[in-house]
Formats: sequence, structure tokens, C-alpha cells
Amino acid sequence: MQVWKFGGTSVGKPERMHSIRTLITSTEGRKIVVLSALSGTTNALISMGESAKANNEAEATQKLDELKAHYDSFIQELYQTNEGLATGRKIVENEFSFIRSLIGIRPFTLKQEKELVAQGELLSTQMFQAYLAEQGENSVLFPALEFMRIDADGEPELEVIEKKLTAMLDQHPDKQLIITQGFICRNPRRQVDNLKRGGSDYTASLIGGAIRAEEIQIWTDIDGMHNNDPRIVKRTFPIRELTFEEAAELAYFGAKILHPSTITPAKMREVPVRLKNTMQPEAPGTLIANQSTDREIKAIAAKDNITAIYIHSTRMLNAYGFLRRVFEVFEKYKTPVDMITTSEVSVSVTIDNPENLAAITAELREFADLEEHDLEQSIICIVGNFSADKEGIALKVLDAMKHIPIRMISYGASEHNLSLLIHSKYKADALNVLNERLFYYEDAMKGIFTAP
Repeated sequence: MQVWKFGGTSVGKPERMHSIRTLITSTEGRKIVVLSALSGTTNALISMGESAKANNEAEATQKLDELKAHYDSFIQELYQTNEGLATGRKIVENEFSFIRSLIGIRPFTLKQEKELVAQGELLSTQMFQAYLAEQGENSVLFPALEFMRIDADGEPELEVIEKKLTAMLDQHPDKQLIITQGFICRNPRRQVDNLKRGGSDYTASLIGGAIRAEEIQIWTDIDGMHNNDPRIVKRTFPIRELTFEEAAELAYFGAKILHPSTITPAKMREVPVRLKNTMQPEAPGTLIANQSTDREIKAIAAKDNITAIYIHSTRMLNAYGFLRRVFEVFEKYKTPVDMITTSEVSVSVTIDNPENLAAITAELREFADLEEHDLEQSIICIVGNFSADKEGIALKVLDAMKHIPIRMISYGASEHNLSLLIHSKYKADALNVLNERLFYYEDAMKGIFTAP
């Protein structure tokens, strides 16, 4: 069995839903098909919730009516029979009636907000399943809220997911296509919750890991993971193969095609992940597995909105316990650290969530001196196979960056990551110069990359 996930742009138009049906029926074998909300829907629902939270019911209702008009038009083109259209209209009317009831609740709490945001996936999957039924496909809808669980810390409970999903699959052994929602889940209080933005990728990986799938396929509107950011760098090309570790580093440090959490469940259960393009399904895409091509430098990614904090010990040299106290402060405020560099009496760290920055710095000043922290920083992450016996990798990178000021360097903690901290105003220049100095078009001839 395989798991195929389609994102918002892949289901964003009726003709694309038609294309997805062609894709998922073009190969043999059972598939679990995970769908996101139609493109733009989640943002519209969030905006609607903000109006409701501000007690502006008229504005929320106007936004609801605009979104419903889009869905009314969508189903006119999606279904091809009167019976199918009637089913589609019933789905839209029912869901938007529920949405209308949600935005009328006072006070509008986080509980209602999460229920509201979940409606995007509930709409897209019901509409698609009704379309498959109209076309006579052997399919069934599995509500994700019946099997997708997170714990009190917001972490998925893989064993619970496996048990519940396996039981549901056993009840429908004849169904070849199982449709379900990405992103949404239930928390320990049995309330509707979610896996955060971009979580449909995570859903697919959790499902694939739970059932030990043959393969997880993530279908988007780009032909695999590129060796650099194609929005900024002109000469980029998709990478054919990555290891789980390399893909995880790229996702965490800014590669937008993949949600950062996606790789973990797949890696745990050793399920390969393939990134594919719905607009170009014949393209090979990117395969993420335990092994990949033996190339030193694979790709570059950038992570923005970074804050750098420079901390100096007020105690003498060789004093122990300093680092422990520093990281206890970050742990207290549940703020992850991206990069760290240290000397005998100093430590520099970066964070990407400044929500608790004032409280963190206040506590650090109780036992350390702080320089003024740097805002508007970017981490440039070079990913590849950097095992200890590799020579000259750092030299290549630093030589390419010799005209760009570097604030921090992190190298050696991982065999797959060399990270540089720079001011964000230099990001585009850095990505382009690294692309030209570290990658060459001859690689396409070796089969490592496909030429653009």
C-alpha cells in the first residue's frame, strides 16, 4: 500500500481534482490519498476567525459568503452529472452552515478557531470522495478525526494512530482508494486540533509510518526538491536522491517543498518518501530514503527571521555549569536553538521564535553579560555528505562567501550540515554565489541532477 498526499494547489481547481483522479487510478494497488484544503481556503478561514474573535460578525459573515461563492462555482465544474452536483451542493451547504454557526459563537475561543480552520480539509475530501463515487471509483472516506491523535505536548501518538487506522482498513478490505484529511487531528480532550501549518505532509508521513507503507508520495506543484531556492536563484535543478538526514536538514532550514516534521515518522519506519509534481507527473522527482548518490554537497537552503543572542559568562575561566544554565533558560520558555557556537567564556545562539525574547534575555542577564542581539538575520545551510574524512568542503564554502560578512559558523555537529549566519540583506547574494561556486551544469550529465 502507498500513501499519496496532494497539497492545496494540487486540488485548487476542479480540473486539478480531475487530474488527481487520473493519477491515483493509473497504477495498481491500494492507496491512502491525503488531501489538503483548496488553495486559499485555510487563509480565508483564519481571517474569518480573526473577525469573529474581534466580535465583528458582519465582517466574518461577508468573508464566509465570499468563500462559499467560490465553492458554489467550484462544484459546478467538478461534477459531471446532476446526481453528483446535488451531492456536492449538499456537502457545501452542510459545511458552510456549520461554519456560520461557529462564527456566531461568543466568546469565540481557541476551540472554535481550530474547528473553523479544520473545515477546509473536511470540505475538500468530502467533495473529492463524492466526485470519485460519481465516477464509479472503488473508494471510501476515512475521517482523520477518527484515527489521528496528538498528546498533551502536541506530538502525534503513532501507536494509537496505527491501531485505529489498521482497524479501519480491516473493515474495508475491498476498497482500493482511501481518502482522508491532512492537517487535522484530535487532542487528548477529544477536541478538534491540528498539526500546525503545512501539516498535511506530516499526516501523510504519520500514516505511511503507521501502516509501514511501500512508499509515501508528496505531490506538489514543483518537480522535486531543488538544490537551491528557485524563487531567488535562476540556475537550480531538482535533486534526484537524498537521505532522510539530508532532507530533514533542508526542510528545517527553509526548503519550502517539505514540512520540517515530515521526515521523522517515515525515517522511523524506513518508508521511502518521493516528492512529485502534479503538473509534470512523468518527472522523476526526488526520492528520500536511507541511501542516496555519493555526492559531497547536495543542496542549499535559507532560514529567515533569525535572532542572534551573544552571551558572555561573568565568572572566571574554567567555570563549569555555565552552558547548562544558559540552555535551562531556553528550555523553560520552550524556545528551540538553531545554531550555537562557543568559546571558553562565551556562547552565541540563534532562535527563530522571538516571542519570549524579552523574558529570556532578562533571565540570562542574572548570571551573564549580553551584547545587543542581532535581528534580521538568515541562516544559510549547506547540506550534503560531510563525513570526517571529507577534505576541502569548508574551504569551498568559505571561499565562495569571502566577500559576505559572516556572523557565526556551525560545522561538525552533523555530517550533513554546514550553517552560516549572515544579515538577511546578503541572503540573495549568498545563495547565488554559492550556487555558482558549488554546483555545475556538468552534474546533470552524470545523472545526479536533471537539467532545468
